[in-house]
Amino acid sequence: MKITVVIPALNEEGAIGDVVRAVPAAGVREVIVVDNGSTDDTAGMAAAAGARVIPEPRPGYGSACFAGARAAAQEDVLVFLDGDRSDDPAQLQVIAGPVRDGRADLVVGSRIEGRLEKGAMPLHSRLGNRIIVLLLRLLYSANITDIGSFRAINAQSLRDLNMEQMTYGWPVEMVVKAARKGLRIQSVPIHYRKRIGESKVTGTVRGSLLTAYYMFLVPLKYLFMKV
Repeated sequence: MKITVVIPALNEEGAIGDVVRAVPAAGVREVIVVDNGSTDDTAGMAAAAGARVIPEPRPGYGSACFAGARAAAQEDVLVFLDGDRSDDPAQLQVIAGPVRDGRADLVVGSRIEGRLEKGAMPLHSRLGNRIIVLLLRLLYSANITDIGSFRAINAQSLRDLNMEQMTYGWPVEMVVKAARKGLRIQSVPIHYRKRIGESKVTGTVRGSLLTAYYMFLVPLKYLFMKV
């Protein structure tokens, strides 16, 4: 199995080139950067660093991830990571290894169990994350310790989940549907760094509120729906 790295990006020209270049070449088919409507030179910097750039004008983190996954080969392991340098591509095999080797179906990088750089994760984000993880454990017996963006899943498994949340709910929906389908879910500790630039999620009041809304809504929405 080869690995396709999908990086959703919105106005990340200051970081995206270094992130793409930091992806280890071993076992990686390609790096796809999904430009989610950037007004800076994110696309140009990503292409210059060697990524295949896909435009996705529909706003939303989920829309960008979905577009990248759709462009990947069906037999690949998909690795999602952020383009702001917070996720460290050097840990790619830590995330992808269990899926590639058949020991897991979904692996989520755990910032909580790993190493957090000072200022990398605001207090309100850490608290909200812990609550969501507890909710997912109670409702779905999901074996995770974090709901972070750095994760790996088999491409066909992801297609089978029929993802619907095209904004802030995408990360939680993936875990909820994987748990309901009985997929093997793991958390692995990662090193999480302070991002370059301002977070589109936790860096604004609106982003923080919308994230919290979707993070709580999605687990409840799918609780009684058919898989």
